Amino acid sequence: MSSPEPNDALITFSEIEDARDRIRNALRVTPCTHSELLSAQSGSKVYLKFENHHITGSFKERGACNKLMTLTPEERQRGIIASSAGNHAQAVAYHGSRLGISTKIVMPEGTPLVKITRTRKFGAEVVLHGSDYDAAYRKACEIEEEEGRVFAHPFNDRAVIAGQGTIGLELLEQNPYLDAVVVAIGGGGLISGIACAIKETNPKIRVIGVEPEVLTSMKTAVEKQQPVEMPEANTLADGVAVRKVGDLTLANVSHYVDDIVTVSEEQIANAILTLLEQEKTVAEGAGAAAVAAITEDRIPGLKGKKVCPIICGGNIDVNVIARIIERGLVAAGRLWRVEVIITDTPGSLAAVLGLVGELRANVLEVYHNRTFTSGKSFGTTHIELKLETRGEDHIAEIRKRLIKKGYQLVE
Repeated sequence: MSSPEPNDALITFSEIEDARDRIRNALRVTPCTHSELLSAQSGSKVYLKFENHHITGSFKERGACNKLMTLTPEERQRGIIASSAGNHAQAVAYHGSRLGISTKIVMPEGTPLVKITRTRKFGAEVVLHGSDYDAAYRKACEIEEEEGRVFAHPFNDRAVIAGQGTIGLELLEQNPYLDAVVVAIGGGGLISGIACAIKETNPKIRVIGVEPEVLTSMKTAVEKQQPVEMPEANTLADGVAVRKVGDLTLANVSHYVDDIVTVSEEQIANAILTLLEQEKTVAEGAGAAAVAAITEDRIPGLKGKKVCPIICGGNIDVNVIARIIERGLVAAGRLWRVEVIITDTPGSLAAVLGLVGELRANVLEVYHNRTFTSGKSFGTTHIELKLETRGEDHIAEIRKRLIKKGYQLVE
């Protein structure tokens, strides 16, 4: 990538080493394990780095812990103010409480409830403000001025970036022969730290960033060689929904990162479902983005290579998971909704359900409406069935048998 950075903006390897020494006893080393299923699916040798295994569910603990542990006694007394879409908030709250530091966090009003609840549970005062991270950030800056608190920026802060970079040191110890590391990008703090640790040790290892295609803040900033405020956008990867990256992170990404690719919302959803089903791990949208880039073949040159996507977080609302699962089941042919026209006589509904049962499909829902049938033939009624099936072949079998029995289907 082109490099617009002043040298003093670059994080140093020694800063990351110091961060690791500082936070070593406060954080766990997260596992990095080989995935046979994802390797077979992608054609690469995939190793997953499970940053969703931290107590607060994301990598953000590393940077937050390092930041708080670098505060002077006077700064600790003043307390911390931060803005966050959720994961940085929880990390600051947890380590602030552990270290006896008062924390106040401004979060966007649309932040998933699970993140708000957990942030409060970890001991922070939560202020909900604005529709996105950037609005929350501006409010946090106002509180910083009013209350004299120390601002803990979620990504554009040297101590935070250095803390995130400790992931790179762990990876080099756990799998020194990696060919590529794939990292989701929001504000850029995570990839900045990891890229510095990796590239300053072994420049041959590729570092690839991943952004949701609806919000390419870092990719645009690198192209323009300056941070650019992007239009507001909704993304399943709410943890990386940052409209404007920082000057520090832009400098480090421009200097160290090899490429940035994008993934669609559908691809992110599919990756969440894949991780849940195949790897038995819960990942939020941002946490699944790196996996999506690999399984959807968004990064050239990875076939047969050792590659590690960072599962950077697992804080996802269970209602969102439920919707993703249901949509995935529909796409796989394991859920089928069909409207069947039957005669409006006693026993007709039972006959259809009996046939479906014989074919070993599970009836999840039945909607039978005899009143609102305007425009439909007298003497008939429409029923809507939601069925759990074994897949497309099973659906074809059920469809064939229903038609053979004389039923008309409306799909």
